[in-house]
Amino acid sequence: MEPANQTGVSEFFLMGLTYVPELQRLFFNFFLSMYLITIVGNLLIMLAVSKDSHLHTPMYFFLCNLSFTDICTSTTIVPKLLLNIQVHDQRITYIGCLSQVCFILTFCVLESCLLTVMAYDRYVAICQPLRYRVIMNPFLCIFLVLLSLLISTINALLHTFLLLPLSFCAEQNIPNFFCELGQITKLSCSDTFINILFIYTASIIFSVIPLSGIIFSYIQIVSSILKIQSVGGRHKAFSTCGSHLSVVSLFYGTGLGVYMNASVSSSSISNVIASMMYSVVPQMLNPFIYSLRSKEIKGSLRQLIIRIICVL
Repeated sequence: MEPANQTGVSEFFLMGLTYVPELQRLFFNFFLSMYLITIVGNLLIMLAVSKDSHLHTPMYFFLCNLSFTDICTSTTIVPKLLLNIQVHDQRITYIGCLSQVCFILTFCVLESCLLTVMAYDRYVAICQPLRYRVIMNPFLCIFLVLLSLLISTINALLHTFLLLPLSFCAEQNIPNFFCELGQITKLSCSDTFINILFIYTASIIFSVIPLSGIIFSYIQIVSSILKIQSVGGRHKAFSTCGSHLSVVSLFYGTGLGVYMNASVSSSSISNVIASMMYSVVPQMLNPFIYSLRSKEIKGSLRQLIIRIICVL
């Protein structure tokens, strides 16, 4: 299949950071720093969990998968952005653009599913503590992660396949620093009713339903915690949920911000900032949230860093 013959275009231009050309070097250093912090922070979380046998629990197994997903999300977006800034060339091939759309959708939906699974894990741990090891057995944990990956991959592939028949006649400029599904759909001169309908349907399924599940889990969790008599017991129960709740708030809060910004603003710069807050910032902050709020992770990271320093 020859994409150019089907669509009338063989490449797009990522124009998101070209509106202020005098700040290109600043943008390069800024995104490079964020990317390195994201990679190092999430790798440290994964190493800390894998090296510490006390952290070999379902909660930290899901956290490792979340950290890996954050690394993949950033790697899908930032290296191409840095390359474009460095060579002063904003082009991305048609195949490259569709591949980026597919991977971004996969990892974003996967993160949403993993956060839902982690909420269920906390629900079982607090509301049914005596049955926790029986319910959250290794088989179920692996199954939930694989199921989340399968769902997110199928969703991304369906969106990508729906883009293939579209024609792009004249406008090839994407007002963002990565290929975003909605903006690519707007560039098409074909009938995009099916694409837009599927985008809204998938958005509802993979945002409203997981968020509703998380809210329901935490309603049950709070109800169970309030029944605990001792203050120390309540504090310990709340502390095991604090990190996850913070990450959920950051993920869905930035996502809601992107949606509201797209609804009320047509400014390209504001759209770029909103996209950055959703696609780059949460992945960088998640390791800090877990390392600062979790005593187990903090202690394991401290020991890991000491070992690394000793080796060096």
